[in-house]
Amino acid sequence: MRLENIIIPNLQNDSEKNCYWWDGKWYTRKDLLAIVENCENVLREAGFTRGQKLVVMLKNSPLIPALSLACWKLSGIFCPMNERAGLESLTGTFNLIKPFAVVSEHEIPELAESWPCITCNLNDVTIPAFTGKTQEPDSEDYAVIFATSGTTGMPKAVPLTHGNLISNCKATKQQVYPLNENDTFLTVLPNFHSFGYTCATMLPLSIGAKLAIVPSFLPPAQTIRAISDAPTTVMYIVPAMLSFLLMSVEKGKIPAKILSRQSVICTGGDRLNPNVHKQALKLLGRDIMEGYGLTETSPVVCMNHDCETQHSGTSGPLIPGYEYKLKNRDGEVITDKDNKEGILWIKGPSITPGYLHAPEITAERFDSEGFFNTGDYVRFDEDGYVSILDRVTDIIIVGGFNVYPQEVEKVLAEHPAVHQAVVVGMPHDINGQIPKAYILLEDGAETNERDIIKFAKEHLAHFKVPRAVEFVSEFPLSGTGKILRRVLRDRAAGK
Repeated sequence: MRLENIIIPNLQNDSEKNCYWWDGKWYTRKDLLAIVENCENVLREAGFTRGQKLVVMLKNSPLIPALSLACWKLSGIFCPMNERAGLESLTGTFNLIKPFAVVSEHEIPELAESWPCITCNLNDVTIPAFTGKTQEPDSEDYAVIFATSGTTGMPKAVPLTHGNLISNCKATKQQVYPLNENDTFLTVLPNFHSFGYTCATMLPLSIGAKLAIVPSFLPPAQTIRAISDAPTTVMYIVPAMLSFLLMSVEKGKIPAKILSRQSVICTGGDRLNPNVHKQALKLLGRDIMEGYGLTETSPVVCMNHDCETQHSGTSGPLIPGYEYKLKNRDGEVITDKDNKEGILWIKGPSITPGYLHAPEITAERFDSEGFFNTGDYVRFDEDGYVSILDRVTDIIIVGGFNVYPQEVEKVLAEHPAVHQAVVVGMPHDINGQIPKAYILLEDGAETNERDIIKFAKEHLAHFKVPRAVEFVSEFPLSGTGKILRRVLRDRAAGK
């Protein structure tokens, strides 16, 4: 089964029904089908065929689902990428993917020297005619290829098959009780992020639901307009977006009801500040759901069912279809039934078949039984709900003892002056590492390093207490709103 064979019939059924909200206006399923047909004709004339890859570097617009479907109808592959990733990163990824052509909003002369580049406007209903550059085809089973950043600095690309995405959409729909075809999903997460592409674009299209498409979260006025005027009922967003929206409610800039009436508000892509749950209950009279996933898993691994049954602070149970096992840092399977803590390895139909043209990296992340190493240290509670303790690479080892930054951050967030804390390891001659806390204060609040450390000592074991505190006005964020811990680690190490 392929995605276009699910989505196109959905669009053809009751074609005059509203399909997507864009720039303040509703458009029908018939309108989207017309854009798909336009794009398909241009791609066919350009020579786009089976297994070719189209790189698309556009903000969210109707062209994203339209170009995806057009590529698939021609048995090709859609490759969303971040135009702001930087020329060096883009060049490395292009050399790995070898695109047939590149579609972007802006001209990038350095890329145009090697690859056919087409520019278009987000409001266009097709792309301009062009001639592509035929490459060695990849598997037509691939629906999409995402670029990822590795710790080695070498480009990596994650292909996801039609089967991967279909499985993830179906399992997520089954997992989250309130979702249905009458919903309107906020499509504001970047399309080059698998969370945004799957959960906010392909999931609603696959179940016949509607999209409220916003080019990007910033400026926030356009996002708030979509939530309010479309109006939306489902919001998949990252924590940084949610924090901004709640702060806007608190300051009286937007009415609480436009958020409180959502049937689903679910965060993923980064850790949710523990204080946000309290803030949501206070301002909206409702809680926020959390989920967890990775690009390699299409992306959802865990998600809470709904606000009523969720275990606050967890990412929910595994979605249907996954098997799992826990391993220790030495790669040994944890067999003690009373020990539900370890590195999560999973297996299931949503997981990538492997990294693009990188068998050595694939071999490192999959074991002999086909289980994939998520790289995350987790804990299962008695009901099977998963808490993400930390990335294995983020764990701080103090004199041989493991310190989970998330545990320390949760305690620091209880301090009345602290809005959010991020804890990283900094080098230490004797202990190897010690914790350092970066603190963002509540508006108007005052405190000092001594008070924060004193508070931590009252609530944490000695080796978990931060030995240094730095107050910040903001955290460094990635293009998807994720806190860049490596930047803070480098700062702590004096790099």
